[in-house]
Amino acid sequence: MEAANKTHQNDTVQPHKRKKQKEVAIFGNYRNYYTYRIDQGLEEDPRIKVMRKEWFEGKNCLDIGCNSGLITVTVAKKFGCEKILGIDIDSARVQDAYWNLRRIVKMSEKKKDQTVDKSKDDGTNGVTEPPEKTGRVESSGDSPDSYLFDRVSFQKDNIVLDWSIPGNKVYDTILCLSVTKWIHLNWGDEGLITLFSKVWRLLKPGGVFILEPQPWKSYISNRQVSEVASTNYKNLKIFPDQFQDILLDKIGFREIENLSSSLSGSKTGFNRPILALWK
Repeated sequence: MEAANKTHQNDTVQPHKRKKQKEVAIFGNYRNYYTYRIDQGLEEDPRIKVMRKEWFEGKNCLDIGCNSGLITVTVAKKFGCEKILGIDIDSARVQDAYWNLRRIVKMSEKKKDQTVDKSKDDGTNGVTEPPEKTGRVESSGDSPDSYLFDRVSFQKDNIVLDWSIPGNKVYDTILCLSVTKWIHLNWGDEGLITLFSKVWRLLKPGGVFILEPQPWKSYISNRQVSEVASTNYKNLKIFPDQFQDILLDKIGFREIENLSSSLSGSKTGFNRPILALWK
């Protein structure tokens, strides 16, 4: 009887384990999206490796569907954008993006302090080579990356429905990575064409549009994420393998290059084409 009571007591103190609910993001606005896209051990998103400095250096850039802003900030830092704006439909992701921007700047400040401390230990008293010798010109702020606060910005916007194009506002380079499926499922073929048309109008002549479209099998996996998506999925007449022809023949882009041949390091299921299109 005593043994039975002990068993009963043990049963009552066992915590009830809740089954972790799968995150539902009807616009693709997943938290930590970039974290699970990248293989462990990589320092940066592999898509960055196929991008070219001349597309960004000293340029005014736009990142559509920036999510938590990691690509946006990395592009600004690595390639030296004059300005880059990241927009996302989810205000929570925009807040994450600003948090990541502050974190990255703070990390560079910490590395700078560690370098100074190390140089003091090795007898140089914190004296480093002047910029003309190193080729680096650092910000006068506390962090070598504090200039990013002036160059990188984020805002909540829906480019299909809300974002009106300013009369004279144009960009040298526009990024749209893994966004088309969510626009397509939520606003149908018309929404997709609206996206492509707005991008073309927002680009300067000679500007580059970097597009990563999701494949059709990805649509199948997400077609039931919402009732709207399910309905639109059944009515789609445009498919991802037609995007290139539409962008060239109907929207007006003059040249296209597939950048995917040198892409590696993405997790299974994310080996997608990356296209560069010129206006």
